Amino acid sequence: MLTTLFRIIKYGFLGFWRNGWLSAATLSIVVIALLVFEGLIIFNILTKNAIASLENKIDISVYFKADTPEDEILQAKKSLETLAEVKSVDYISRDKALEIFKERHKDNPMITQSLEELQENPLLASLNIKAYNPKEYATIADNLEKTNFKAWFEKVTYAQNAVVIERLGKIVDTAKKGGLILIIFLAAVAVLVNFNTIRLAIYSNREEIGIMRLVGASNSFIRGPYIVEGIIYGLVAGILSVVIALPAVYFTSPYLKIFIPEINLWSYFLSNLFVFLGYQLLFGIGLGIISSSIAIRKYLRI
Repeated sequence: MLTTLFRIIKYGFLGFWRNGWLSAATLSIVVIALLVFEGLIIFNILTKNAIASLENKIDISVYFKADTPEDEILQAKKSLETLAEVKSVDYISRDKALEIFKERHKDNPMITQSLEELQENPLLASLNIKAYNPKEYATIADNLEKTNFKAWFEKVTYAQNAVVIERLGKIVDTAKKGGLILIIFLAAVAVLVNFNTIRLAIYSNREEIGIMRLVGASNSFIRGPYIVEGIIYGLVAGILSVVIALPAVYFTSPYLKIFIPEINLWSYFLSNLFVFLGYQLLFGIGLGIISSSIAIRKYLRI
């Protein structure tokens, strides 16, 4: 048993080296397939972060009248936090609002001078409400219309932002569905291209397979070396795909950060390097074994 296994592994390595250019071409296709797979993982990560970034930019702000007691505002905050649709409620006092406003416009001397001339705080206290799902803001707005604290409200921003919130909700849904469809499509293409390439490599050895059948070699002995070749393709391609991806991620990371400031792709990739490598090796070896097993079946029936 061990002798047979050793021979299968040996013939697998010999076949890999002996075929030369064909092995190089097959390996290149497997690397491309794995790069597509790796790209899909990164795309999925970026999509999730982009969606999270969009969702964080959506909220409802409730502004309170200047004479509203702080206790009333805090009671309203507690009441809103009990709603199942509400993710978080942030209280911004009048003093805090003024501090944020000054910091935001510190380079504009005209605004600074205007505030000094007013000699009082013109800003209102507010509650910034975030929902778990953009579609739930309408429900939150309805609750605000029915709350006992409505008499203290100066302004609720939902009405003026409703169209934007609805559009962002549609963008989030489209991004999720589109990302899933793209992942399935590209993964299917990668598997089909890789399968046909390995089948071509086996086709070039069809006469040798026929001779082995004539001399009485078992199906497992004929199939074994090609499965070993598939494993070799997967191992080498998995390592190469990660090596190739490293500089690509490094150079694209600064540009991606402009669009999605919340994620540093380069740092994320380095911190999860072995996870990416594990996925690539697992996918590559699995792809090689499955493709080789299916491709050799035709010649085992001769």
